[in-house]
Amino acid sequence: MTDSKYFTTTKKGEIFELKAELNSDKKEKKKEAVKKVIASMTVGKDVSALFPDVVNCMQTDNLELKKLVYLYLMNYAKSQPDMAIMAVNTFVKDCEDPNPLIRALAVRTMGCIRVDKITEYLCEPLRKCLKDEDPYVRKTAAVCVAKLHDINAQLVEDQGFLDTLKDLISDSNPMVVANAVAALSEIAESHPSSNLLDLNPQSINKLLTALNECTEWGQIFILDCLANYTPKDDREAQSICERVTPRLSHANSAVVLSAVKVLMKFMEMLSKDLDYYGTLLKKLAPPLVTLLSAEPELQYVALRNINLIVQKRPEILKHEMKVFFVKYNDPIYVKLEKLDIMIRLASQANIAQVLAELKEYATEVDVDFVRKAVRAIGRCAIKVEQSAERCVSTLLDLIQTKVNYVVQEAIVVIKDIFRKYPNKYESVIATLCENLDSLDEPEARAAMIWIVGEYAERIDNADELLESFLEGFHDESTQVQLQLLTAIVKLFLKKPTETQELVQQVLSLATQDSDNPDLRDRGYIYWRLLSTDPVAAKEVVLAEKPLISEETDLIEPTLLDELICYIGTLASVYHKPPSAFVEGGRGVVHKSLPPRTASSESTESPETAPAGAPSGEQPDVIPTQGDLLGDLLNLDLGPPVSGPPLATSSVQMGAVDLLGGGLDSLMGDEPEGIGGPNFVAPPAATVPANLGASMGSGLSDLFDLTSGVGTLSGSYVAPKAVWLPAMKAKGLEISGTFTRQVGSISMDLQLTNKALQVMTDFAIQFNRNSFGLAPAAPLQVHAPLSPNQTVEISLPLNTVGSVMKMEPLNNLQVAVKNNIDVFYFSTLYPLHILFVEDGKMDRQMFLATWKDIPNENEAQFQIRDCPLNAEAVSSRLQSSNIFTVAKRNVEGQDMLYQSLKLTNGIWVLAELRIQPGNPSFTLSLKCRAPEVSQHVYQAYETILKN
Repeated sequence: MTDSKYFTTTKKGEIFELKAELNSDKKEKKKEAVKKVIASMTVGKDVSALFPDVVNCMQTDNLELKKLVYLYLMNYAKSQPDMAIMAVNTFVKDCEDPNPLIRALAVRTMGCIRVDKITEYLCEPLRKCLKDEDPYVRKTAAVCVAKLHDINAQLVEDQGFLDTLKDLISDSNPMVVANAVAALSEIAESHPSSNLLDLNPQSINKLLTALNECTEWGQIFILDCLANYTPKDDREAQSICERVTPRLSHANSAVVLSAVKVLMKFMEMLSKDLDYYGTLLKKLAPPLVTLLSAEPELQYVALRNINLIVQKRPEILKHEMKVFFVKYNDPIYVKLEKLDIMIRLASQANIAQVLAELKEYATEVDVDFVRKAVRAIGRCAIKVEQSAERCVSTLLDLIQTKVNYVVQEAIVVIKDIFRKYPNKYESVIATLCENLDSLDEPEARAAMIWIVGEYAERIDNADELLESFLEGFHDESTQVQLQLLTAIVKLFLKKPTETQELVQQVLSLATQDSDNPDLRDRGYIYWRLLSTDPVAAKEVVLAEKPLISEETDLIEPTLLDELICYIGTLASVYHKPPSAFVEGGRGVVHKSLPPRTASSESTESPETAPAGAPSGEQPDVIPTQGDLLGDLLNLDLGPPVSGPPLATSSVQMGAVDLLGGGLDSLMGDEPEGIGGPNFVAPPAATVPANLGASMGSGLSDLFDLTSGVGTLSGSYVAPKAVWLPAMKAKGLEISGTFTRQVGSISMDLQLTNKALQVMTDFAIQFNRNSFGLAPAAPLQVHAPLSPNQTVEISLPLNTVGSVMKMEPLNNLQVAVKNNIDVFYFSTLYPLHILFVEDGKMDRQMFLATWKDIPNENEAQFQIRDCPLNAEAVSSRLQSSNIFTVAKRNVEGQDMLYQSLKLTNGIWVLAELRIQPGNPSFTLSLKCRAPEVSQHVYQAYETILKN
């Protein structure tokens, strides 16, 4: 008879009987009694009263009975800690039993008894088991260390168990190695700062050797550990990939996904030019395809992971489109995931196949799936331009089916196609209008209203169509109401005479009869725009729309890189980092892919224009005068006042917020009788948190520019570039450059009057910027600037203005005012104007700082076509305050170790590798604020090449 009989009894008052049986002399009766106790415990009865009697049964040679007693102990030790101590002696004794199974059982149970009082008694037996001659006992003891660490971390550290665990990584038995790795990884996760798994090439080699002989779960522990290692170069990464690749053919899907994670991570370090890179791409496809022949639940997990892999490296599965075609018996969650991946893999080569499939899916019976398929056709049109026409005709065929939900989805996606390809497919509008009456979903109604408003001039009865929507305005959803309001305003601007009544009706519905604040606000803005300045209203409402991008649902790149490091875990199924769903954040470490090596950097990185490049390439961050924002900024500035020139003032202008209310005073709106502008006093320089902790250190000398100034440093000065062309500034042309001389920064400006009137009353102001650059004095143009006259001015700058991180970091937004108007422009300043004169570190300090800055903060760059030797490089860089701390020759290469310091106290350390006769240098930069590195590299390029 099976053990199920123990669960069928419903007798009352059996505790007393069990007590008698547990104390019986007959072994068989004892075993029966313990089984009954365990059965009662399993179904939730309280049998803790039998604790002393069950513990007495521990003294036995019968392994089955011992297992049962240990099971009972684990369950009740927490509620009976004082009595659990009685069992300690038996544990200690069992840990020295000649039978390894009993030794392992004792140590396993010890780890599961989470009682503080007992833990210290268990240290000696555990120490012996960690050095046991039998590998089965050692592997069990390794896991026990992790459990004990969870109960009392300090005790484990004091007893030296962590060092013993580290030694077990070199064990001869692969299962012991795997369990030691698992235990150390578990402990390391709860203590992210401790460097427990100190992986080096030697230990990695041992892990890879053990990998081949482990059980499948052991392999997963080792692969997960390998994924946390960063190889020192691409050669080591390739060697590890070669030894991990055989795991891809494993029968266990978890092993396959762990191997894929390691390979995806280390591929970052391989150059795409390598033959091996191509081989690896080919090897990754078959195992991923094989995962899709498993049961649906596994398929879903595999598909969620493949979705991430396809976003990172679509080339792996680009020839495997057919595997993602939907089967009739796939569950809906698998179907939807496959659809998503099909669209990500869609390309010009396979689009015909994909469209034929999608059209087939659109006739299925499952409504959710059909909707997603119709949407997918639209996404294909947006992604693969050559297929757009075919997609539109497919969508029109689907609209002809007159199936309500198909028609509605088709209209939603056609709206997006119009946004992507304007003036191309508008001929289909007539067909869409025929289906107006059948639309009952808010998104479809809103899309149709948008189409009617946007193309009102092509639709003869646009006013009637929109009026039909107006009848039930208050019953519509907010989305439809907002869209209807905008569409009718567009219609009015295109056909003002015929639609005046309609626009007044919608404006009063939106503003007076509605209690939705979004709708009211939009209604009032349109009302005021239309009543004050119809021309401006036309520019705003009928402005050209930006084209929509092909993939709006791609995961953001940094998050994608983090999720690639979590392939095969819950994070890869949720598509969220662990910190988003693990409560308390314990053990959540942010992971990222390793940086690309120099060889791959050189093939990947786009050539960046050196700082000081002509203004044509500069980002237009501040709006031009014609833009809406430019106009809005000027609304309340009042008429230009031609009063006396601004008085010289020692107040820092840079503190006034360019886009806030501070402009009023700059434009001369101050009350009569006050001489000079009443500037706001500068606030204390605020340091953005995301520029790194190092900015906060040493705030006292943060802006100390004068210390260490001795020599005249003639840093490189870029030629003047046109920052503000005359056509954008009503005849005022501004060219300029930045200089640094003897610790002082200046903006050298050239103002040219190309207008027909005299220009006076010049003033300048900077917006807040990354390094607090601000004018140190007013802009002084001593005489009026006559037509065709040019004047050169050097404007002294300081770095005590307000700080705000800009994008890009060296972006400077400037407002210049004269008697005609206010003009805005933006420019990029070269970072080397911020390199201070006391930026030379001593050697010891350099070495300590280099080691202290984490490796992930290191960035590598290539400087090409620079024919200088090491001496010339060193002296040229020194003139721009990049100081050589040490120089040595390694295998024929000159290595320059350099330091520089920015005005806000950030240190940047550099290693410059120069091969005599080779015009390409390798620059490695380390800094606590890594966002600075790219701009420091640009400064190096600019200085060395000019």
